[in-house]
Amino acid sequence: MSGTGMRWQVRVDRPIAYDVIKAPGLFDPANEALMAFGRPRGRRFVVVDGEVARHHGSAIRGYFTQRGVDARIVVFPGGEEHKSVEIWQDILRALDAFPIHRRDEPIIAIGGGVLTDVVAFVAASYRRSVPHLKVPTTLMGYVDAALGIKAGINFNGNKNRLGSFEPPQAVLLDKSLLVTLPRRHLLNGMCEIIKLAIIRDGVLFETLELHGAASVAAHFANPTGDLILDRAIGGMLDELTPNLYEEELARKVDFGHSFSYGLETRHEQRLLHGEAVLLDILVSTMIAERRQLLRATEAARIFALVAALGIELDYGVLDGEVMWHSLLDRIEHRNGLQRVPLPAGLGHCTFANDITRAELDGALRALHTRLKDSHEPALER
Repeated sequence: MSGTGMRWQVRVDRPIAYDVIKAPGLFDPANEALMAFGRPRGRRFVVVDGEVARHHGSAIRGYFTQRGVDARIVVFPGGEEHKSVEIWQDILRALDAFPIHRRDEPIIAIGGGVLTDVVAFVAASYRRSVPHLKVPTTLMGYVDAALGIKAGINFNGNKNRLGSFEPPQAVLLDKSLLVTLPRRHLLNGMCEIIKLAIIRDGVLFETLELHGAASVAAHFANPTGDLILDRAIGGMLDELTPNLYEEELARKVDFGHSFSYGLETRHEQRLLHGEAVLLDILVSTMIAERRQLLRATEAARIFALVAALGIELDYGVLDGEVMWHSLLDRIEHRNGLQRVPLPAGLGHCTFANDITRAELDGALRALHTRLKDSHEPALER
């Protein structure tokens, strides 16, 4: 039968399966983890963050040499300013000069969240998708950026405007790589852990209150550091797994990501991602307190935790106009609604769709008053 009314239906479910694996001693040649995916004697294209290469480059090269693996190790800069079309293309050119099998020679990304995002987009783009592994080397990547399937780069002055969803074959976690992180970058990742604690996990929040500062001081090498990391990773994966492709746009993990985009883009040299997120969290906390979603004592605990952890924020970047336009952009991203996560008591969440510019400005004034009363300095870098 034929005719103009004919229709052919295509319906395919693509399974997603990958493991997040704790793999201590990852660059020990006796450790199988890096070569456990793909052809054991196959080639590997390895992209390493420049700072990671400085600390671990010889160990990474030695790993592949001693295992007799033909590896092309390329070093690219990390940092938000390098999450660009140019860096993405440079990596693609280097990859194209070192051809790999399309299915059994995975690309390996070793670096922070920026690098793993860019390399995942390379993997999604090259030959319409090749496999990849992620090895996060920052706390931000360890508990957040490397765990999901989002890949992307910044474009046209906007964060992550180009990208795709590209599942890795695995995420390999070696906590010892956090030892060389500067304190500011440890605290940058801690901001994302605070996010999860406030919005979904009261037990994690209490653990941070009791042991967060000591864990940061120990670079999470202490037992309570393990507990914090494991709970944060488990919580993040619990949120991501049912919604990997973001079919549901009201996401708890977007807490701190409604007003922060514009601040981070405008002040790329002054703010790390987690710092921008935490500024957003504190403003959102003021909105929640003023709406009586949070008790005053709960809001005070949030500010006390930030102080106890020693997180120094650049409050001078707060700008109602920039933050309001960030929210307007998020409305487009969230398909016409604000869907702003707000804490409804510590460890719980609700979503707001009716925040006004006046309410945002009022929350900013209230935040500055709180900071003034607590003698919190508006630090500038």
